[in-house]
Amino acid sequence: MTYTVYDDIITMKLIQEACKVLGISMEAILKLFGEYFFKFCKMSGYDRMLRTLGGNLTEFIENLDALHSYLALSYQEMNAPSFRVERGADGKMLLHYYSDRSGLCHIVPGIIEAVAKDFFDIDVTLDILDMNEEVERTGKKEHVVFLVVQKACRQIRMAKPNMLQDQEDFQQDQEALEAAFHRMKEKYLSVSAYPGKKSPWDIVRGIVMFGKGHLRDSFQPMYPERLWVEERTFCTAFPFHIVFDETLRIKQAGTNIQKYVPGLQTQKIQLDEYFSIIHPQVTFNIFSICKFINSQFVLKTRREMMPKAWRHQPTLKLRGQMIWMESLQCMLFLCSPKLRSLQELEEHKMHLSDIAPHDTTRDLILLNQQRLAEMELSNQLERKKEELRVLSKHLAVEKKKTETLLYAMLPEHVANQLKEGKKVAAGEFEICTILFSDVVTFTNICAACEPIQIVNMLNSMYSKFDRLSSVHEVYKVETIGDAYMVVGGVPVPVGSHARRVANFALGMRISAKEVMNPVTGEAIQIRVGIHTGPVLAGVVGDKMPRYCLFGDTVNTASRMESHGLPNKVHLSPTAYRALENQGFEIVERGEIEVKGKGKMTTYFLIRNLNATEDEIMGRHKTPPDDKEPSAQGNQHRKTIASGTSDDVADASAETPLSRNPMTGGDSMESADRGLSSDQMKTSPFPNDPRPSAFCILL
Repeated sequence: MTYTVYDDIITMKLIQEACKVLGISMEAILKLFGEYFFKFCKMSGYDRMLRTLGGNLTEFIENLDALHSYLALSYQEMNAPSFRVERGADGKMLLHYYSDRSGLCHIVPGIIEAVAKDFFDIDVTLDILDMNEEVERTGKKEHVVFLVVQKACRQIRMAKPNMLQDQEDFQQDQEALEAAFHRMKEKYLSVSAYPGKKSPWDIVRGIVMFGKGHLRDSFQPMYPERLWVEERTFCTAFPFHIVFDETLRIKQAGTNIQKYVPGLQTQKIQLDEYFSIIHPQVTFNIFSICKFINSQFVLKTRREMMPKAWRHQPTLKLRGQMIWMESLQCMLFLCSPKLRSLQELEEHKMHLSDIAPHDTTRDLILLNQQRLAEMELSNQLERKKEELRVLSKHLAVEKKKTETLLYAMLPEHVANQLKEGKKVAAGEFEICTILFSDVVTFTNICAACEPIQIVNMLNSMYSKFDRLSSVHEVYKVETIGDAYMVVGGVPVPVGSHARRVANFALGMRISAKEVMNPVTGEAIQIRVGIHTGPVLAGVVGDKMPRYCLFGDTVNTASRMESHGLPNKVHLSPTAYRALENQGFEIVERGEIEVKGKGKMTTYFLIRNLNATEDEIMGRHKTPPDDKEPSAQGNQHRKTIASGTSDDVADASAETPLSRNPMTGGDSMESADRGLSSDQMKTSPFPNDPRPSAFCILL
């Protein structure tokens, strides 16, 4: 989220991890971070604001507190440090750093050195002279004193090891400086006398910075002999100001500050009786105030000194600067109410008219109100974005569930066309394999059981069959009562359709042994019929559309099931030819009379010679290390039979298989790739065709 405040503990952990990865000290990491933070602030739109803070490095640092105070209007949780500068001789100065956040002082050298180099073209070095904790009114504060030594870049470039060269350069600088003096003297001698009776040479002397060659502000103010402002007018023009002496006794106060702090109208009261210093966090005495006189001060009214009716209101905070008046030995606190928004203005029972028209606090309140509104809008957008992300994730999950359910009812490509609102035409398939199955004596079972028992039995059986359809990649067409119908090679044509359906049939026969007859308590018996031939496939109906197959192939497959025997897989002649020489054991049943078809020679599918029961059922193989020694351990695989003990045979002389034993190839899509040349000749499907694009009529 935007504008999130992170705990310093997280920052320190990141720094410690960076130290481990980079192999450098924490001080170096923090200094590098300070340099980058300065660049980041410039790139974030604060470049112009930072450049205008001061004309030199000292002024820049002295105005940092004011900048932090302004930024606090937008970033209310910001806990910024405080800075104080002591000017020294020889271009040196002492920088005092105060912060409630310990361990981050090493960021300061990185920031200050980068600022000096970028804004003022000088190289600066910062060294820590002292580091301690000062116990102020609000608790412990880290106080670090830096020694700042600054040299002009030109002077640094002039530094050479040759002493003679140094003397020559110095003499050249002196000559250049003297020439500049003469030129400026000639220029200003022609200027008329200054009203303050200063000679032009005095002006030149005042604007030259010796030893640097840089010009200072040439403006010299003119002060009146007496102040032409009445006391009443001054107090009205500056409604928020306080004048107090060295003992903190109030001498004078603005009109509106008296209005909101009624006690100030009392004579001879102490400033610290009605106010406490919030920033900088120093003791309330004239010495501490003078020490931080270049800082921005924030005073807060003491709630206990306010009228009882006002004590439920927020305390008033005054922000401004301290100005020492040497002749009067008094301090002037010129201030304004510290307000962030119109809401705070209302909470203090104040109005914009209470603030002087020339006071920019009016504009700051209105501008910050707009910014707060933008920030709130941004936060709302972030929250909405997060909510939408969560909803989108949930929607994707629900969509996946819906699509899974839809694809269980219709082929995927057909369902996608229907979702897009497209018309779907019927498609003809030249060859496919259809399977029908039913439960033996299902009518008698229904007559002897409760309906719920029948539902539970069918649900158990169909759940096992559905899993097998996924294992062998055959398409489940429908179930009607105890009848179960699947097809291979539809809706996606594939050459191994017959083998897939045959293996599925063998798996059905094994799964049926696990389903109990609710009447007898024994395993149920099923009949399975398979036929291969052409069909027409299409979607019928607008409500609850179903993907249906039409043609004589469907009728013949149904006849194979109805004329079959319990626990037998009954094959038509075309199904037999499709499975011949494909690794299956098939026996001839003989010629039988088929209703509506006449006499037909049919067959029974016994087993797959190249696949184990686990492979047929799609079970995961147990690792060899986990198998216990047994009498059957020498048998590498167990072949599938018709379900009776007489039909079970052991294939001990088995050769390693490099193909899928159920499809006869490396994959379902390339079923015949591993067949021998003889098998290729006898197989009716030498190659699997690519899935053809076909349409289905709605």
